[in-house]
Amino acid sequence: MKTTALLLGALMSLSTLPAHADAIKRIDPPGSNFPISQLVTVPAGSALTFVSGTLPDVADPKAPPFTLAAYGNTETQTLSVLNKIRTALRSQGLDLEDIVQLRVFLVGDPANDGKLDFNGLQAAYTKFFATAEQPNKPTRTALQVVALPLPGALVEIEAIAAKAP
Repeated sequence: MKTTALLLGALMSLSTLPAHADAIKRIDPPGSNFPISQLVTVPAGSALTFVSGTLPDVADPKAPPFTLAAYGNTETQTLSVLNKIRTALRSQGLDLEDIVQLRVFLVGDPANDGKLDFNGLQAAYTKFFATAEQPNKPTRTALQVVALPLPGALVEIEAIAAKAP
């Protein structure tokens, strides 16, 4: 009886040991090579970092302030925003590979008949995600909004990054 109790106690103590940490799982859309994940699963215990909506920096300081000319087109602005997000993440020991979700807000571009410039977004986005150097792909939502809080801005992006334990 004493041996059974000791064995049972030993087995119970093993069940309290931490399990091997699961990795973050990224699932592509079925039958698609689009550079986003359809699903991302973040295991319990992961550290999450939320990045507030980030707006572009001025691309042309000689242009009139708060104009499209000052900030550039959608591609230029997206490059600026993703570089700013990278810098913020790196200050916390993270990088773009740790992003699990992006939310992209795009203002309609006057050069595109007031419609969002999805091609411009993609041209910049694919320099940072789903590349040979950085193959991780976050889930992503991109939508058109009427305006952003920075006159002349066409792009605002917020992010969620995760680091598995």
